[in-house]
Amino acid sequence: MSPSPLQIFITIFIILFHFHHSSSFSLSVENPEHNFILSPNHTFTAGFYPVGENAYSFAIWFTQKQKHLDNNNNTATVIWMANRDQPVNGKHSTLSILKTGNLILTDAAQSIVWSTDTASSKPLKLLLHDTGNLVLHELNTNTNCSSNNILWKSFDSPTDTLLPDQTLTRFTSLVSSRSKTNHSSGFYKLFFDNDNILRLLYEGPRVSSIFWPDPWATSNGAAGSGSRSTYNSSRIASLDSFGSFSSSDNFVFNTSDYGTLLQRRLTLDHDGNVRVYSRKDEIQSWFVSGQFKQRSCFIHGICGPNSTCSNDPMNGRKCSCLPGYVWINNQDNSQGCRPNFTLSCSNMTHHDELRFLALPHVDFYGYDYGFYENKTYKECEDLCSHLCDCAGFQYTFFFTADKGGYYLCFPKIQLLNGHRSQNFQSLFYLKLPKSSDFVDGVKNQQNGKGMVCSRNRVVKLERGYIEEKENGSLKFMLWFAGGLGGVELLGFFLVCFFLFRGSKDSSEDSNGYVLATARFRKFSYSELKRATEDFSEEIGRGAGGSVYKGVLSNNRVAAIKRLHEANQGESESEFLAEVSIIGKLNHMNLIEMWGYCAEGKHRLLVYEYMEKGTLADNLSSNELDWGKRYNIAMGTAKGLAYLHEECLEWILHCDIKPQNILVDSDYQPKVADFGLSKLLNRDDLGNSKFSRIRGTRGYMAPEWVFNLEITSKVDVYSYGVVVLEMITGKSPTTGIQIKEELCHERLVTWVREKKRKGLEVGCWVEQIVDPTMEANYDVKKMETLANVALDCVADDKDVRPTMSQVVERLLCHEHNY
Repeated sequence: MSPSPLQIFITIFIILFHFHHSSSFSLSVENPEHNFILSPNHTFTAGFYPVGENAYSFAIWFTQKQKHLDNNNNTATVIWMANRDQPVNGKHSTLSILKTGNLILTDAAQSIVWSTDTASSKPLKLLLHDTGNLVLHELNTNTNCSSNNILWKSFDSPTDTLLPDQTLTRFTSLVSSRSKTNHSSGFYKLFFDNDNILRLLYEGPRVSSIFWPDPWATSNGAAGSGSRSTYNSSRIASLDSFGSFSSSDNFVFNTSDYGTLLQRRLTLDHDGNVRVYSRKDEIQSWFVSGQFKQRSCFIHGICGPNSTCSNDPMNGRKCSCLPGYVWINNQDNSQGCRPNFTLSCSNMTHHDELRFLALPHVDFYGYDYGFYENKTYKECEDLCSHLCDCAGFQYTFFFTADKGGYYLCFPKIQLLNGHRSQNFQSLFYLKLPKSSDFVDGVKNQQNGKGMVCSRNRVVKLERGYIEEKENGSLKFMLWFAGGLGGVELLGFFLVCFFLFRGSKDSSEDSNGYVLATARFRKFSYSELKRATEDFSEEIGRGAGGSVYKGVLSNNRVAAIKRLHEANQGESESEFLAEVSIIGKLNHMNLIEMWGYCAEGKHRLLVYEYMEKGTLADNLSSNELDWGKRYNIAMGTAKGLAYLHEECLEWILHCDIKPQNILVDSDYQPKVADFGLSKLLNRDDLGNSKFSRIRGTRGYMAPEWVFNLEITSKVDVYSYGVVVLEMITGKSPTTGIQIKEELCHERLVTWVREKKRKGLEVGCWVEQIVDPTMEANYDVKKMETLANVALDCVADDKDVRPTMSQVVERLLCHEHNY
């Protein structure tokens, strides 16, 4: 007898359920001594590592444990953790490779705590290399090819440690642990900022601040008297096995044992200092061979608010509460101190109820109410007395050759980043109630204690774990199998649904491709529709499509461009090839693409969201002063130079205009909207034929109208028009009737005529400058910018400069002034 539709459905359901949910590899938390991965030379181990009471993280550590002198305990040196902020239960938690190609970590409730977000239909393998890099890659079934496709590697997502052969990039950062025994994320971060500078950031519970390079030593965005460079946007840093650490901003750091081939690691420790540790072999203990901050008391947040840090020759760094303050937590100095007195605003009107205690050699960095020159001590004291939020003031004597000797008054609204040093000669005056009996500030300051961040004990995490749930799918299948025969009809439709869905998924997978980075991915149309609330908030519109504001599932705000169907003539494969290249672009002056959607007739692009909007919006609102306009011209030129000359593909934007130049919160420009861009092969530049005119009237080069060869000089022309618009405040299209001839000629011709006439009398720039800037600009720099713009809009494309030449001219002029 042939099987019924019900039996067919149950069989197919079991097969599909097993295929989608089974794994080809699994490690269990319950037997950590047998469930681990070793590197070939046994230097590194990956497995479940205990981080608290009944709490585990999947981690990588040096196999050889180290003995600590303070407690005689042998502990492993952890260099990476997958789930440092969300540990899993000590029972029923597993690390598994699914048949779908995703590596996941699940807890006792079978919920996914961490995953690599990868996909592959090929056999996969998880390997721990001798470098300490955990790699998930496809097994190549082609015996004639030895290379394997890497889907994910731990080196691309470091925690607090960098190993030799591992690079720190613009997409990665090091985040310290909370303490020696608490591996969760701490308050310190090593990263590349938007100025391409490698920096250390303190990001505490209430405030955040950059403290390395020293803030007072920075100049024009670069650090340390020009020793750092802001111009290299590659943002790469690495440590080698010989003890040299170098980054793309020209920072180079060599260890004390530099030149010797040793086992090394660079770690951002819980106290905010970056240290390089070395050892000859696995038997020896690690020793510090170098650190970034030599003066540890200048690390922000190290002793918490209302306290000072000092260096004790015998005991090392020491934290002390200010007089009248007590520790919030004796086991954690980073929480700082709280006042042991009450000082209300009503006291401010009665000076006889206040007193100021002098603390010699004490300084607090930052959080000034303001600074005031040539104030007497009495005036500075009165100022702090009348300010309710003033906690004290710094009164410092300065001497300069031009001004001579004078005093500066710094009232402080918060007492953070305090340090005490005999080399600091000024006094700090602490505001206290008159009734307080603190008479000796120095004595109280000396009664501090050494650094205590946590005891060397296992941290008990305040987290409950859900017991393993009953297998609901199996219960459903048993109930369904005993159901009535009438359900057979429903089973038939469900079989069709599964088969149709499976074929659709296979079709979609075959059209996909492996993404370059975890930040660039494929979105579904329903996901983007939900993110934009059914495309309800439109923030821009152009010939290529409309742009909407949306919030993605990870809470990132995005600008989502929905391409018009009329602009979707290219095939899906052509579209995927184009966005895959654009998604790999990496420059601080190009808008970052986070992903795309290619689903049926829908074509969408997902970009980072810029709150300040477009250059056009800011020009019309008169928000841009001269300095901002010059920086926007410079940054735009750098972005276009990167597109034209530094990319693997030859990319023409073809639609440069103020609406396609976005500005961030610091008014740094980012070139946007590559919907009309053209990707060409560098080896075939002569074959640059375009099927239609591209761009916007008013900004288009003559080549488009006269059907001449299209090169990167069309973008140069459009850039020149945009710069003239920024200088003059006049739009090349406003008030001009569109005819067959170019409609931008009026602005360019007007500027050229002003220059011709102005040169006869010696001045011409003043006659073209936007009146809203009045006289608040540098005439020489303005003239240079205007001349560059006029060169860019030359009718003959061969006369126009390249974008790299434009950048060079602007930079040379900037350095000469």
